Formats: sequence, structure tokens, C-alpha cells
Amino acid sequence: MRDLLSSPFVQPVSDKLQADLECIKSSELIHLHAPANLEGLLAIGQLEAACLDAGIKYRRRFYLPKHHRPRDELLEISSPSSGVNVVIASEEDTWQVDDLADVDGVNFVPLATSVQMGSQHRIHHGSLDCVIQCAAIAALLAPNGRRVRKLRPYLSLGLWLRGALDTTLDPIHSAALLHLKEEGSVRIVPLPEVIQPRQGMIPHLPERRLMKLQKAWPGMNVDERKQALSELILPCLTDSSLSTPRLEELVWKRMLVGEEKIDLASQADALREGWPEDADASRLHAAKRLDHWLRTGFLMLEDEATV
Repeated sequence: MRDLLSSPFVQPVSDKLQADLECIKSSELIHLHAPANLEGLLAIGQLEAACLDAGIKYRRRFYLPKHHRPRDELLEISSPSSGVNVVIASEEDTWQVDDLADVDGVNFVPLATSVQMGSQHRIHHGSLDCVIQCAAIAALLAPNGRRVRKLRPYLSLGLWLRGALDTTLDPIHSAALLHLKEEGSVRIVPLPEVIQPRQGMIPHLPERRLMKLQKAWPGMNVDERKQALSELILPCLTDSSLSTPRLEELVWKRMLVGEEKIDLASQADALREGWPEDADASRLHAAKRLDHWLRTGFLMLEDEATV
């Protein structure tokens, strides 16, 4: 795994994350807190994997997400009698790192960052979500950890779940994908190379034509593949419910781990759709799903893989 803190898109907030790392390393007990939703699970899972691999004592608690709390209710986490709180506030708006208040313990919120992209090296601004921040620290806590390595490919899903891709290209998501690809954590492939993509993610996609294209794909050259994919998605271009940037990601940039049949975006979509609405059920679901993820390295259950 390559060091995320030294990567260009994390570098602007690396001092803050380095301080968080030192706080966690120096604590006798870590109290992990995250919202009981998919983004909270993805973030807390990275840290919990590192704690297990590195032998760090910790406790875990999922709190109710915003939509289960009164609109004006602020998130309050009691100070522990021993150890330090590590609070993942992934539902917060994006903060400038210099505007963060001093807190006891560690508090993760989305942070403003930037990255240079393109042949003209233009600076693009975006948000560094809590999942990537937690993954960066997890890799430093347990650089050779078995669980940390298993969960590493999922670090870009936090940005995938956020709304930036619903309006425009997300430069931080693109940079995170490139980082994962270059270190060998994921393969980036077009849709026909995914053996079992989740249906319904692309409105009006002709699924039968996709199945035929999957069979013909190995024998096609580059130009034939581009033409076939362009024709495949023509019916999808009239649907305004899916932005062009997200459509491009779903068609050309599916994330696969090794030789897995199901890509990461399909896994995230299945989990988000099946998440319980009930407040208490959502916390229990998050805890059980996190246990499964830490044990297997796979977000979906076996019976969900056929949906």
C-alpha cells in the first residue's frame, strides 16, 4: 500500500491527519463512533481493521444518523472515563482544515482539499471524505495488517456515495481511483468486463444487449469496444436522473478487486438499497454488516450476490 498522506490530494490536510494518528497511537483505549449508515460503516471499518491488526484496544458505537434525529439536535458524544473518543462525523458539511475547532480526542469531518490534474496541471478543488481519511490512518497504524489490506479497496466508496458526482466530475474521486489502481488494490474496468454487475443502476440500460456484449467482448478490438459501448448506453442518455459524470463512471470505470465477479459500486448500491429504515434496526444492521466485512473482506452477503 502506498502512503495516502503523501499523495497530492491528501497532502493539503496531512498535518491534521498526522496529529490524529499520533493521538490514536498514544491512547490506551479507542472509543470509535460513527453514524449507522453505509458511509459511517465504511469509515469506521477502516479504523477497526487497523485496531484489530495492530492489537489496539477499542470499543465501537454506532449513533443515529441525522435523518433519525430532530433537525435542531446537535451530535453529542460523552467524554469517556478512560481512553479517547474518535468520532466520525461523515454527515457534516465540508470544512476548511484551518477552521476546525480544537477538540478532545479525534474528530473526522469532510475536509476541503485540492489536486492538480490534466496536461495543463490545473488545480481542482473537492472534498476529502471521512472514509479516505480513516483509510489513510489505518494503513499507518497497521501497514502490513491483513484486515487493513482487505478493506483498502473500498476507500473510494465514500466519495462514490456523496453527491459530487451527481453534478460534475469529482477530481478527488478520480485521484483516489488512480491511487488504488497504481498500488494494485483495484482494477478499473469497463462495464462488460464485470461478470455480475447489479441491475438497475443505469436507468434504461438494455440488460439483454449487455449480456450479448459481454460474450462478444473478448474478441473485439479497442475501436469496436468503444463503438459497442456508445451504442449500448444511447437509451440511457435521455434520463436526467443519472448525471453524465456518474454514468461515465458506471460504464467505463467499474472498480473490481482481483477476480471478484461483483464490482464495488454494485456492492455499495445493494447495501444502500437494503439498509433498514427503522432507527434501532439500522444500528444493529450496521454492527452485523461490519462484523461480516471485517471477517470476510466482502461487503455483500452470499445471498445478495445474486440480486
